[in-house]
Amino acid sequence: MSMSDPIADLLTRIRNGLHSKRDKVDVPASRLKREICRVLQSEGYIGEIAEVEDDKQGLLRITLRYQQNGKPTIKGLERVSKPSLRRYVGSNNVPIVLSGLGVSILTTPKGVMSGKRARSENVGGEVVCRVW
Repeated sequence: MSMSDPIADLLTRIRNGLHSKRDKVDVPASRLKREICRVLQSEGYIGEIAEVEDDKQGLLRITLRYQQNGKPTIKGLERVSKPSLRRYVGSNNVPIVLSGLGVSILTTPKGVMSGKRARSENVGGEVVCRVW
């Protein structure tokens, strides 16, 4: 069965894995999901990302991170642009999440990047999600 919103599925699997205190979650792989996870990893929200081969499209094995007291590093994940309603912003209107404590992830003509990097490179695009 085909999935209508694979990015929302990625975010939900990460959220559910954090709520159930899992070490790793497996997600069906795609280039966009890999790039979103790369941004989350560079911002310090998740640990390692490993690609696992299977008979289909492959899997991304995402290692989840927790603080010293056992609480997850990700407090919230929110899908902004949906298949039914896309959200595009210009380079001057890239959203700042929680006064800079969170990160927004954008798809731009220069690739998938954080909102901070998009502002510094003066590029806009589609706001995929917000993480804090």
